Amino acid sequence: MFNVRVYGILLGENKKVLVTDEFIRGDYYTKFPGGGLEFGEGTRDCLKREFKEEMDLDVKITDHIYTTDFFQMSAFSAGQQIIAVYYFAEALEPIKAPLRTKPFDFDERELKIYEEKNEIETFRFIDWDLFSEEIVTLPIDKVVAKIVKENF
Repeated sequence: MFNVRVYGILLGENKKVLVTDEFIRGDYYTKFPGGGLEFGEGTRDCLKREFKEEMDLDVKITDHIYTTDFFQMSAFSAGQQIIAVYYFAEALEPIKAPLRTKPFDFDERELKIYEEKNEIETFRFIDWDLFSEEIVTLPIDKVVAKIVKENF
């Protein structure tokens, strides 16, 4: 079984890179914003929806960066292979979601959401000079971080 995921690389001022810090099923993850493709949805529409749901942010999806070209088992669902598609995203409006400066700096609103969904997330920008594959947690994100850092 395949699990298709779509993620966006959003660059802020001075080429800062947006990441999401998440606490899911008892573990901490730093990753790129995005999520799962729903039936009947294209990859670009999926990413637009994910930014809107997670950040209340309208984005324009631009260049394709990478699609998984190696086997990656899902960290969350046994027996599922991950296919991940990455694009650049541009904010079409100012970011309204709270942005943090420290990793995993969850606020009371986010903690209440955690009680309902059993997961929590917050967002922050990483300075380009500090951005690297070591910043992100998931294996495919590490590949993409290296591509972005070396080529853009």
